[in-house]
Amino acid sequence: MTYQTLNVSERIKGNPYVGRGIIIGKSSDGNSAVFAYFIMGRSENSRNRIFVEKGDEVIIYPHDESKVEDPSLIIYSPVKKVGSDLIVTNGDQTDTVEEHLLKGGDFRSALRTREFEPDAPNLTPRISGILHLDGNFTYEMSILKSADAEGSACNRYFYEYNALNGLGHFIHTYVTDGNPLPTFMGEPERVVIPNDIDEFASEIWNNLDSANKIALHVRYVNLTSGATETVTYNVHEVK
Repeated sequence: MTYQTLNVSERIKGNPYVGRGIIIGKSSDGNSAVFAYFIMGRSENSRNRIFVEKGDEVIIYPHDESKVEDPSLIIYSPVKKVGSDLIVTNGDQTDTVEEHLLKGGDFRSALRTREFEPDAPNLTPRISGILHLDGNFTYEMSILKSADAEGSACNRYFYEYNALNGLGHFIHTYVTDGNPLPTFMGEPERVVIPNDIDEFASEIWNNLDSANKIALHVRYVNLTSGATETVTYNVHEVK
Protein backbone atom coordinates (compact mmCIF):
# COMPACT_ATOMS: atom_id res chain seq x y z
CA MET A 1 0.00 0.00 0.00
CA THR A 2 1.28 3.46 -0.91
CA TYR A 3 0.83 6.31 1.53
CA GLN A 4 1.15 9.77 0.01
CA THR A 5 2.34 12.32 2.54
CA LEU A 6 2.72 15.89 1.27
CA ASN A 7 3.75 19.20 2.75
CA VAL A 8 0.75 21.31 3.77
CA SER A 9 1.76 23.85 1.13
CA GLU A 10 1.25 21.22 -1.57
CA ARG A 11 -2.26 20.54 -0.26
CA ILE A 12 -3.47 24.15 -0.24
CA LYS A 13 -1.35 26.27 -2.59
CA GLY A 14 -3.34 27.60 -5.53
CA ASN A 15 -6.66 26.48 -4.06
CA PRO A 16 -8.91 29.55 -3.65
CA TYR A 17 -11.14 28.09 -0.97
CA VAL A 18 -10.60 25.08 1.27
CA GLY A 19 -12.82 26.72 3.91
CA ARG A 20 -11.98 25.88 7.50
CA GLY A 21 -9.23 23.35 8.25
CA ILE A 22 -7.88 21.23 11.09
CA ILE A 23 -4.45 19.59 11.13
CA ILE A 24 -3.36 17.26 13.95
CA GLY A 25 -0.12 15.32 14.22
CA LYS A 26 3.28 14.93 15.83
CA SER A 27 6.49 16.85 15.22
CA SER A 28 9.24 15.13 13.25
CA ASP A 29 11.46 14.75 16.33
CA GLY A 30 8.62 13.14 18.27
CA ASN A 31 8.76 15.76 21.00
CA SER A 32 5.53 17.65 20.41
CA ALA A 33 1.83 17.11 19.84
CA VAL A 34 0.74 19.57 17.18
CA PHE A 35 -2.47 21.03 15.88
CA ALA A 36 -3.49 23.88 13.61
CA TYR A 37 -6.86 25.46 12.90
CA PHE A 38 -7.60 28.06 10.25
CA ILE A 39 -10.65 29.83 8.89
CA MET A 40 -11.37 31.40 5.53
CA GLY A 41 -14.36 33.43 4.40
CA ARG A 42 -16.03 34.87 1.30
CA SER A 43 -18.78 37.07 2.75
CA GLU A 44 -18.25 40.25 4.75
CA ASN A 45 -19.88 38.55 7.74
CA SER A 46 -17.41 35.65 7.55
CA ARG A 47 -14.38 37.85 7.01
CA ASN A 48 -15.18 40.05 9.99
CA ARG A 49 -13.44 37.74 12.50
CA ILE A 50 -10.31 37.44 14.61
CA PHE A 51 -8.78 34.73 16.82
CA VAL A 52 -8.05 35.65 20.43
CA GLU A 53 -6.15 33.37 22.83
CA LYS A 54 -7.40 33.17 26.42
CA GLY A 55 -5.25 30.65 28.27
CA ASP A 56 -5.74 27.26 26.62
CA GLU A 57 -8.87 28.47 24.84
CA VAL A 58 -9.12 30.20 21.47
CA ILE A 59 -12.18 32.38 20.91
CA ILE A 60 -13.43 33.91 17.67
CA TYR A 61 -14.59 37.50 18.01
CA PRO A 62 -15.96 39.93 15.44
CA HIS A 63 -13.32 42.40 14.33
CA ASP A 64 -15.97 45.10 13.90
CA GLU A 65 -19.06 44.41 16.02
CA SER A 66 -21.13 46.93 14.04
CA LYS A 67 -20.87 44.74 10.94
CA VAL A 68 -22.08 41.47 12.48
CA GLU A 69 -25.08 40.11 10.54
CA ASP A 70 -25.56 36.56 11.85
CA PRO A 71 -23.31 35.51 14.74
CA SER A 72 -24.68 31.96 15.03
CA LEU A 73 -22.18 30.23 12.72
CA ILE A 74 -19.19 32.55 12.91
CA ILE A 75 -18.71 33.28 16.64
CA TYR A 76 -17.56 30.30 18.72
CA SER A 77 -14.61 28.80 20.59
CA PRO A 78 -12.72 26.52 18.21
CA VAL A 79 -10.24 25.36 20.87
CA LYS A 80 -10.83 24.22 24.46
CA LYS A 81 -9.01 22.00 26.95
CA VAL A 82 -10.67 19.45 29.21
CA GLY A 83 -8.26 17.68 31.53
CA SER A 84 -5.47 16.33 29.33
CA ASP A 85 -7.59 16.51 26.16
CA LEU A 86 -7.45 19.35 23.63
CA ILE A 87 -10.56 19.88 21.50
CA VAL A 88 -10.47 21.71 18.17
CA THR A 89 -13.51 22.14 15.92
CA ASN A 90 -15.01 24.45 13.31
CA GLY A 91 -18.12 25.36 15.28
CA ASP A 92 -19.99 25.35 18.55
CA GLN A 93 -19.66 21.57 18.71
CA THR A 94 -16.51 22.39 20.70
CA ASP A 95 -18.91 23.09 23.57
CA THR A 96 -20.82 19.85 22.92
CA VAL A 97 -17.64 17.77 23.14
CA GLU A 98 -16.57 19.65 26.27
CA GLU A 99 -19.93 19.01 27.95
CA HIS A 100 -19.86 15.29 27.15
CA LEU A 101 -16.29 14.86 28.40
CA LEU A 102 -17.14 16.59 31.68
CA LYS A 103 -20.07 14.17 32.12
CA GLY A 104 -17.94 11.10 31.42
CA GLY A 105 -18.82 10.81 27.75
CA ASP A 106 -16.46 10.85 24.80
CA PHE A 107 -15.70 12.50 21.47
CA ARG A 108 -17.87 10.17 19.41
CA SER A 109 -20.89 10.18 21.67
CA ALA A 110 -20.82 13.98 21.68
CA LEU A 111 -20.72 14.32 17.91
CA ARG A 112 -23.48 11.78 17.40
CA THR A 113 -25.78 14.45 18.83
CA ARG A 114 -24.77 17.01 16.16
CA GLU A 115 -25.20 17.45 12.41
CA PHE A 116 -23.74 19.51 9.56
CA GLU A 117 -24.36 23.27 9.61
CA PRO A 118 -27.82 24.52 8.53
CA ASP A 119 -26.45 26.88 5.87
CA ALA A 120 -28.16 25.58 2.72
CA PRO A 121 -27.26 25.22 -0.07
CA ASN A 122 -23.69 24.60 1.18
CA LEU A 123 -24.63 22.41 4.18
CA THR A 124 -21.13 22.96 5.54
CA PRO A 125 -19.63 19.91 7.27
CA ARG A 126 -18.74 20.05 10.95
CA ILE A 127 -15.10 19.03 11.31
CA SER A 128 -13.65 18.20 14.71
CA GLY A 129 -10.55 16.81 16.37
CA ILE A 130 -9.33 15.84 19.82
CA LEU A 131 -5.79 15.27 21.09
CA HIS A 132 -5.43 12.78 23.94
CA LEU A 133 -2.30 13.77 25.84
CA ASP A 134 -2.50 11.37 28.79
CA GLY A 135 0.30 8.87 28.24
CA ASN A 136 0.78 7.78 24.64
CA PHE A 137 -0.34 10.59 22.35
CA THR A 138 -3.29 9.59 20.18
CA TYR A 139 -5.87 11.68 18.38
CA GLU A 140 -9.27 11.44 16.77
CA MET A 141 -10.90 13.37 13.94
CA SER A 142 -14.44 13.56 12.61
CA ILE A 143 -16.53 15.03 9.83
CA LEU A 144 -20.31 15.30 9.92
CA LYS A 145 -21.76 15.95 6.49
CA SER A 146 -24.99 15.88 4.59
CA ALA A 147 -25.96 12.61 2.95
CA ASP A 148 -27.46 14.44 -0.03
CA ALA A 149 -27.94 17.87 -1.60
CA GLU A 150 -31.19 18.39 0.27
CA GLY A 151 -29.76 17.80 3.74
CA SER A 152 -32.24 15.02 4.45
CA ALA A 153 -29.80 13.02 6.60
CA CYS A 154 -26.39 13.33 8.26
CA ASN A 155 -23.49 10.93 7.74
CA ARG A 156 -20.89 10.83 10.52
CA TYR A 157 -17.30 9.73 9.91
CA PHE A 158 -14.75 9.09 12.67
CA TYR A 159 -11.01 8.43 12.48
CA GLU A 160 -8.59 7.32 15.22
CA TYR A 161 -4.82 7.71 14.96
CA ASN A 162 -1.70 6.66 16.80
CA ALA A 163 0.65 9.63 16.56
CA LEU A 164 3.69 9.00 14.35
CA ASN A 165 6.74 11.24 14.16
CA GLY A 166 6.49 13.85 11.43
CA LEU A 167 3.00 12.83 10.32
CA GLY A 168 -0.22 14.80 10.54
CA HIS A 169 -3.75 14.49 9.21
CA PHE A 170 -5.57 17.38 7.56
CA ILE A 171 -9.32 17.72 7.16
CA HIS A 172 -11.10 20.74 5.70
CA THR A 173 -14.66 21.69 4.94
CA TYR A 174 -14.55 22.15 1.17
CA VAL A 175 -12.72 20.79 -1.86
CA THR A 176 -12.43 24.24 -3.44
CA ASP A 177 -14.56 27.26 -4.31
CA GLY A 178 -17.96 26.79 -5.93
CA ASN A 179 -21.67 27.50 -5.67
CA PRO A 180 -22.73 25.55 -3.76
CA LEU A 181 -19.37 24.77 -2.17
CA PRO A 182 -18.23 21.18 -2.80
CA THR A 183 -17.89 19.22 0.45
CA PHE A 184 -14.58 17.61 1.49
CA MET A 185 -14.40 13.98 0.34
CA GLY A 186 -12.48 10.95 1.58
CA GLU A 187 -10.21 10.41 4.56
CA PRO A 188 -8.16 13.17 6.22
CA GLU A 189 -5.11 13.94 4.10
CA ARG A 190 -1.61 12.99 5.25
CA VAL A 191 0.75 15.94 5.74
CA VAL A 192 4.28 16.56 6.99
CA ILE A 193 4.66 18.09 10.47
CA PRO A 194 8.01 19.88 10.98
CA ASN A 195 9.76 20.46 14.31
CA ASP A 196 9.57 24.25 14.25
CA ILE A 197 6.25 25.95 15.02
CA ASP A 198 7.14 29.16 13.19
CA GLU A 199 8.09 27.21 10.08
CA PHE A 200 4.82 25.27 10.16
CA ALA A 201 2.62 28.31 10.87
CA SER A 202 4.30 30.31 8.09
CA GLU A 203 3.91 27.46 5.62
CA ILE A 204 0.17 27.28 6.25
CA TRP A 205 -0.47 31.02 6.37
CA ASN A 206 1.62 31.93 3.34
CA ASN A 207 -0.04 29.30 1.15
CA LEU A 208 -3.67 29.94 2.04
CA ASP A 209 -5.42 32.04 -0.59
CA SER A 210 -4.60 35.65 0.26
CA ALA A 211 -8.05 36.96 -0.69
CA ASN A 212 -9.98 34.56 1.51
CA LYS A 213 -7.83 33.66 4.53
CA ILE A 214 -8.89 35.16 7.85
CA ALA A 215 -7.09 33.61 10.83
CA LEU A 216 -4.81 30.76 11.92
CA HIS A 217 -3.85 29.24 15.27
CA VAL A 218 -1.01 26.71 15.63
CA ARG A 219 -0.03 24.99 18.87
CA TYR A 220 2.86 22.71 19.85
CA VAL A 221 2.67 20.88 23.20
CA ASN A 222 5.86 19.24 24.51
CA LEU A 223 4.97 15.65 25.33
CA THR A 224 7.45 15.46 28.20
CA SER A 225 7.15 18.79 29.96
CA GLY A 226 3.71 19.92 28.80
CA ALA A 227 5.17 23.28 27.78
CA THR A 228 3.06 24.98 25.11
CA GLU A 229 4.04 27.18 22.18
CA THR A 230 1.45 29.00 20.08
CA VAL A 231 1.40 31.14 16.96
CA THR A 232 -1.70 33.06 15.89
CA TYR A 233 -2.17 35.04 12.68
CA ASN A 234 -5.07 37.37 11.95
CA VAL A 235 -5.71 39.30 8.75
CA HIS A 236 -7.38 41.99 10.84
CA GLU A 237 -5.47 43.72 13.59
CA VAL A 238 -6.51 42.49 17.04
CA LYS A 239 -8.09 45.31 19.03
